[in-house]
Amino acid sequence: MKKVALITGVNGQDGAYLAQFLLKKNYKVIGTSKTNSKSKNWRLKRLKIDKKVINCKLNLNNKKNIDYIFNKYRFDEFYNLAGHSIVTTSFKNYLNTANSTAMGVVRILDSIKNNHRKIKFYQATTSEIFGDSNKKFQNEKTDFNPKNPYAISKLFAHLMTRNFREYYNIYAVSGILFNHESPLRGEEFVTRKIVKGLINILNDKQKILKVGNLDSKRDWGFAKEYVQVMWKMMQHKEPQDFVISSGKAYSVKYFIDLTLKQLGIKGKWVGKKNKRKFITNENKTIIAVSPQLIRRKEYKLLIGNSSKAKKILKWEPKINIKRLVKIMVEEEKKFLRI
Repeated sequence: MKKVALITGVNGQDGAYLAQFLLKKNYKVIGTSKTNSKSKNWRLKRLKIDKKVINCKLNLNNKKNIDYIFNKYRFDEFYNLAGHSIVTTSFKNYLNTANSTAMGVVRILDSIKNNHRKIKFYQATTSEIFGDSNKKFQNEKTDFNPKNPYAISKLFAHLMTRNFREYYNIYAVSGILFNHESPLRGEEFVTRKIVKGLINILNDKQKILKVGNLDSKRDWGFAKEYVQVMWKMMQHKEPQDFVISSGKAYSVKYFIDLTLKQLGIKGKWVGKKNKRKFITNENKTIIAVSPQLIRRKEYKLLIGNSSKAKKILKWEPKINIKRLVKIMVEEEKKFLRI
């Protein structure tokens, strides 16, 4: 018989790639979202799986709604990828962030504990829970120090997942994922913003790309690879938490430079620090730093240590940052029909 998996946040980047991966594994996939709006399932359409996923509405703030979904569908695996995911706006929407991202997980775990103990549960945690860590490399034993409502809510959900696993003996795991990008990333995230912006500039659809701190570094991986390890975690005999990362960090400027090279745009950077801009050989300024986009407080450099996942799950990333940029540029061109 086919295994059945439920994915919350199926319309997001990770949800769409995970749905595609599980369908190839011959799973029956049930995808949920808060609104179930067809206008938001563009990622599923781009992957050509929108007709293969059973879509339904699920509000993690509503316990009755969660119980209804559990009783309506019989599934083997529950992947919770839903929740508020933008750090900056979580400061404005901290009540909603805490309710859905933190308490929503407790409501799910409560339903599993009380009525559906055989269901395996995956919680999408974030490297943001490490916050201002005193260590450069982060693993499963690194101390937590979250610095924003999103990260604090994710840490609460992470700890509750571990608590339910240890105290109630249910199969519940957390994947502590570092930044992972793809052509399906939202345009509000800097990597997709860079790729789409420069392609638009190249095709006279945009004049200038405004960015924040060029020197900010991140541990960037490929989302399509990272969802595969989510599944690997759920197949392991013993439920455990894992840090998933590329193990390397690069600056925003380096990501931009790779994108410029991939698009064949030539020129030079001028100015210093937050007054830098990129001028093409045709003497056009196409990239500039905007003070409004610079975070008040930039986090310390965090790089993930995924040695545990490499050893136990036999997983390690294959797509480096250069290939990631190439994939994002080529797919964006296809999407824009260029």
